[in-house]
Amino acid sequence: MRSIERLLMQYGESHQNKTNVIIHAIAVPSIYFVTIGLLWSLPVPYVIAQFDITWAHIIAVPVLYYYFMLSGPIGAAMTLLTILCFGAVNTLAHFNISVWLFSLVLFFVMWGLQFIGHHIEGKKPSFFDDLRFLLVGPAWWWVHWLKRMNISY
Repeated sequence: MRSIERLLMQYGESHQNKTNVIIHAIAVPSIYFVTIGLLWSLPVPYVIAQFDITWAHIIAVPVLYYYFMLSGPIGAAMTLLTILCFGAVNTLAHFNISVWLFSLVLFFVMWGLQFIGHHIEGKKPSFFDDLRFLLVGPAWWWVHWLKRMNISY
């Protein structure tokens, strides 16, 4: 069994309840977005800032590498999500909406929803056992879409 299949199977064990799955379908990509927003908001040294690079850009590189190591299609899908998230962050900034405040509030709301989902499910979040599952969640979310488009992962 491939590593991605094993990780998705383990992640899926605590995501069986339909309500929890729906909550995660909303919360997981939202948390990915706000994490990018929070990292984007952190100040960077001038030597980095002069190239218009943020911590979000720097951290996105190894994160996307991890996804591509798990699966090419998931890596491509996560690259698309990452680009969309950066676009949304830039849109917030363009309209003078505080990216860090917006992201921080949404971060707590979405994590609260996920914990409610796990309470309904009756199982603890997967990342309590293995922190890699913080990255597996978005891959799990994409697998549902990839399957619907008949794209094997």
